[in-house]
Amino acid sequence: MSFTTTESRWTDVYLAAGARGVSVCGDFLAATALALALQSAGAGGLAVSGLLLAAALPLAVLAPITGRIADRVDSRKLLIIAGIAQALVCVALAFAEGTVVIIALVAVLACGLAVTQPTLAALLPAMVRREHLARASGINQTAGMVGMLIAPAAAGLLVGQFGIRVPLLIDAATYLSLVAAGLLIRTRRVPAAGLARSETVAWRLRDDRLVAVLVGAIAAVVAGVGAITVIEVFFIRETLGASTTVFGLLSATWTAGMLAGAWFFGRVGDRMPGPARMVQVTLLCAGVTCAVVLLAAGAWHALLLVPLWLIGGAGNGGINVLTNVVMAERVPEQARGQAFATLGAAVQGAGMLGYAVAGPLIDRFEPRLLVAAAGVAGLVAVAVCLPVVRRAGREIAPLPQVGDRQVQLAGDSVKT
Repeated sequence: MSFTTTESRWTDVYLAAGARGVSVCGDFLAATALALALQSAGAGGLAVSGLLLAAALPLAVLAPITGRIADRVDSRKLLIIAGIAQALVCVALAFAEGTVVIIALVAVLACGLAVTQPTLAALLPAMVRREHLARASGINQTAGMVGMLIAPAAAGLLVGQFGIRVPLLIDAATYLSLVAAGLLIRTRRVPAAGLARSETVAWRLRDDRLVAVLVGAIAAVVAGVGAITVIEVFFIRETLGASTTVFGLLSATWTAGMLAGAWFFGRVGDRMPGPARMVQVTLLCAGVTCAVVLLAAGAWHALLLVPLWLIGGAGNGGINVLTNVVMAERVPEQARGQAFATLGAAVQGAGMLGYAVAGPLIDRFEPRLLVAAAGVAGLVAVAVCLPVVRRAGREIAPLPQVGDRQVQLAGDSVKT
């Protein structure tokens, strides 16, 4: 029921991945440029924190609304309208003055992202057959991480050479990639007329124990990683005495590990027997990631973190790929927008919780101790979830049935 296409449309997969990579690069380019601009203008940590919060909060708060929008509106229309709107907001940002105005516009920009993320995530499973989904997800994740790798260096160079306006105008242009994707991708999620007028398919996270445990475990790990994001600058720079160059190298190392993990699990994930096994492997990846953080607490030199960060990033990449596959397999096609929006909200909320907890603690405890505590907390969360996943795997129910709803994919009406 979940996979309605008979042939994988790889051109669509690469178009969607390209749009994701370009837009993610633009997102990180703008975020880095704005943070640099606020810091250079003398704004304090509160302003930078407000900027990060404005970029993350709409994705968590608006998930119930944007998920339903992704399920009830033609995916092509959403990508085109949201892409144009985000480009215009970014142009306004390039000419905005005042911290409050900038933060408000960043929040509006994130509202568009809250729509396009579940739209693209729900569209990907409709492009490929089930046995190709892990590979397609790996391609999509890889494109996003390449954008993440390029953006910080590009932002530093552009801000240094041209100031804040040029990188923000470039960011505005990157959102047009979403418009191009909307026009060029043949696969479309178009709800049938009856579904568009009525409520969306009823789907609740708690109705599927396997997916609920997966989302909870991922949120716990993300909270720990979010805390590490705040702590690591003090741990690496102060405790280990590393230079800013080494700190930048280590940040890139984790992302490089994510690339490797996305590539590897994109190829082996298709051979895993079912969603229960995939969730177990996902939790194993989470456990490896948390164990790496715990081991990092014992490092006496910053360069010792390079192999650890590569392994941790690979686990992170595996989590991303396998989570998307499980969600696509376990959630009815008509409710995937809601499901992916819920996942995004859990991840964003957990990340913000990690930031909030780590900030006050860093002034009270040694960074090394906090790194160890984050690793232990993540391992405990994984250990608690594993038995629940095993039980859910034994009792796994078939995918929920949703009646004779119809969803149009690439012009063909497919009954589920």
